[in-house]
Amino acid sequence: MVKHEIGALILRVTLGVLFFIHGLVKFQGGIENTVGWFDSIGIPGFMAYVVALIELVGGIALILGVATRLVSALLAIIMIGAIFTAKLSLGLLGDGQMAGYELDIAFFVIAVFLAINGSKLYSLGNLIFKKDLQETSKAA
Repeated sequence: MVKHEIGALILRVTLGVLFFIHGLVKFQGGIENTVGWFDSIGIPGFMAYVVALIELVGGIALILGVATRLVSALLAIIMIGAIFTAKLSLGLLGDGQMAGYELDIAFFVIAVFLAINGSKLYSLGNLIFKKDLQETSKAA
C-alpha cells in the first residue's frame, strides 16, 4: 500500500502546483481579462473569480494535503466545465493555434483519482486528524 500512497502523493503535489500556477496567472494577468473571456464564451464573468480562487487556494491545499478529496472534486468539476465550454470545439489536440482538451482530460483523471482515493502520505490533513497511515492501509 505504500507504493499506492507514494503515487498519490506525487499526483497530489503535482496537481496542486499546476493548479496553483493556473490560479495565480489568472490574477497576475488581470482577473478582469479572465472575466471578459468567461463572458465571451457564455459563462457569467463572476465565475472567473470562483474558478481562479479554487485553483489558487485549492492548489495550496493539495500541496499541503488539506481537504484533498473535496478540492480534487471541485477541480474535476472545473475541468469538465473547461472541456465542454472552451476546449471541445478545438478537438483533442487543438486547432494549431490553441491547445485542445488533452491536458484537461489528464487533469480531470488525476483529480478524480484523488477525489476517490485521497492522499495521506505527508498530508497536513492526516496530521491534524491524527489518522495512522498504516491503520488506513490495513483497512483497505
